[in-house]
Amino acid sequence: MAASLLFVTQVAPYRDGPAGAHGVLDQATHGVAEAAELNGLSPRRVEDVRELALDDLHEARALALFTIGETPWSSDQRAAIAENVRVSIHSATDSCYGWHDYGALVGARFDGHPWTQSFRIEVVDGEHPACAHLEREWEWRDEVYQFRDLRADAHILLRVRDGELDLEQPGARSPAFGYPLAWCFTEGRGRVFSTSLGHFPSAWESPVYLRHVSGGLGWTLGA
Repeated sequence: MAASLLFVTQVAPYRDGPAGAHGVLDQATHGVAEAAELNGLSPRRVEDVRELALDDLHEARALALFTIGETPWSSDQRAAIAENVRVSIHSATDSCYGWHDYGALVGARFDGHPWTQSFRIEVVDGEHPACAHLEREWEWRDEVYQFRDLRADAHILLRVRDGELDLEQPGARSPAFGYPLAWCFTEGRGRVFSTSLGHFPSAWESPVYLRHVSGGLGWTLGA
């Protein structure tokens, strides 16, 4: 039996109010399932972590997160997650504000998205499996996230090319590390890959984007 990938797509309320919904989750589930199968894993979607057995987390080969709000992980589940290979997709950085260490587990904390637009992506590491199929620049349309508390050891793979964003936009800030879109790092014996792309349905219909996700998952598995 193939090792499993757990894909968590739970949208939970924030501490101060509802988180709404994310209409792309069904499409993302299909896309992540393809990526899992290409990497020799059996995918399983999890829509409510309160129904997820602790043994499932310990036995899973990988954990992929497309979460929003205060995901209700138990303390035992949190401990198990810290030991896992992880893939963080799109809004997963906008989760678990009541879990102090969560930002370090996925690499950064969401800090707003003042922009939704087409832009040019700079491919920083064209040899990484998540990026090896890309040219030096990638034209894309998506939400552009700002981040805070980016890990110092995060290896940036993609970022917004300089000059693409209107920094006068309400809520815009200029962090010293700029506007990364994807990164990776090692965590103990495991690996973490994060991409903030994937808001629109068109992403999950794009073979180029899906190769980005699949390559990132492969890297976390040591491929």
